[in-house]
Amino acid sequence: MDLFFSTCLFSLLSMLQGISGTTFTVVNKCDHTVWPGILGNSQLDTTGFELLTGGSRSIQAPPSWSGRFWGRTGCISDQNTGQLTCQTADCGSTQMECNGKGATPPVTLAEFTIGSGTQDFYDVSLVDGYNLPMLVEPSSGSGTCLSTGC
Repeated sequence: MDLFFSTCLFSLLSMLQGISGTTFTVVNKCDHTVWPGILGNSQLDTTGFELLTGGSRSIQAPPSWSGRFWGRTGCISDQNTGQLTCQTADCGSTQMECNGKGATPPVTLAEFTIGSGTQDFYDVSLVDGYNLPMLVEPSSGSGTCLSTGC
């Protein structure tokens, strides 16, 4: 299954590729830059990056990965220290990468559990508040999965 999710719409596409894992594609459909953050049961190639308006980035996840994606907004890098701080959903790492740290509320979350038995699970959650509209769109799966978001 492939999954896309969008914010402003921030969107994520995710593809399940069986034993090789899943590819997530993050798309920024907002009229401003978004800094996605990622936290999971195992670290991916990145845990945070900058995504310009209209930009997208694909990230490979291993089989049995579970975790969350979110969009940080209003991020500024201090010219003297190089530390990154964000107005919403800051992960507190003071860096582009979140490095195992979660988002500070309010934050809209896209949550995933991949390869749990024969099914994958995903949702868009407002349990920690709301900072961006988000959409998850599965594709290339064998089921009849629907998009979800808010």
